[in-house]
Amino acid sequence: MIKAQYTERGPDPQASITAVKSPTPEPAAGQALLEVLAAPINPSDVLTLTGLYGMLPPLPAVGGNEGVGRVLALGPDTQGPSIGQTVLLPVGCGTWSTHVLADAKTLMPLPNEADPLQLAMMTVNPPTALLMLREFVDLQPGEWVIQNAANSGVGAYLIQLAKARGLKTVNVVRRESAVAGVRETGGDVVLVDAPDLAKRVREATGGAAIRLGIDAVGGSSTDHLAMSLAEGGVLVNYGAMSGEPCQVSPASFVFRDVTLRGFWLSKWFIGSTPAQRIAVFGEVATLIATGKLKSRVQATYTINQIKEAVAAAAAGERDGKILIVPNG
Repeated sequence: MIKAQYTERGPDPQASITAVKSPTPEPAAGQALLEVLAAPINPSDVLTLTGLYGMLPPLPAVGGNEGVGRVLALGPDTQGPSIGQTVLLPVGCGTWSTHVLADAKTLMPLPNEADPLQLAMMTVNPPTALLMLREFVDLQPGEWVIQNAANSGVGAYLIQLAKARGLKTVNVVRRESAVAGVRETGGDVVLVDAPDLAKRVREATGGAAIRLGIDAVGGSSTDHLAMSLAEGGVLVNYGAMSGEPCQVSPASFVFRDVTLRGFWLSKWFIGSTPAQRIAVFGEVATLIATGKLKSRVQATYTINQIKEAVAAAAAGERDGKILIVPNG
């Protein structure tokens, strides 16, 4: 088998990761050998390679935290999904590899007929969007939600999930060239970020009271969203694409009672029950399988192209996700 391995971390994310050959393992009792069908490169994966993510695996490590595979073999006397079944790869198992071993009883079967590229992206971004949309504010059909980084993977999923719930979205991007793509995804209002964002949001929504904001950028962009929220609104931060701390004017906190919260899917995984995780992943898998939830794919790469793939994923301007298709 071939796996994308790194033995050090540094500011250049693609510098330390390389394709390494090793014998394909045999599954022991209780294990399944999986052929990896597809695995995405997320911003968190890039941050892990640079050492800046909040949870870092011990070195040496194999890259990749999510993906989808197919059962090739089961260990002796092992009960699990049948040979040939598409399954969700365990979170954090090092999915940038042609093959992985997994605990057979923990594997979640997925629809074999669904697009493996879309299924490969279901572990991180769709649950993040879904949970932020429903866990902080009880929004009702017809209400608005505002988000920045609307052209990101999470942003695209949030637009689709909001529309399915009858919600309307204000979508903020950092460059004019991203506007068309977000509109094509289904964003109701798409605006380029600037200090006067709150004024333009009020004009575009007819002064609607927006109770939920989603921030992935940090810096002054956080304040622009806070000023766009209604009194008592909740602003949820899940990233810092600007590389800067969240900035919010005291006026939003003091005079309009805006609340700033944080969301990290890894924390949710730790605190959730197996039944809660199954429910979320089941909902996401069904939406993907029926074509109601999807994300743009910019390009796919093999394991042997891992350096080029990581460089493409780390690039500033993209119009879709970068995925590893380990077995071609």
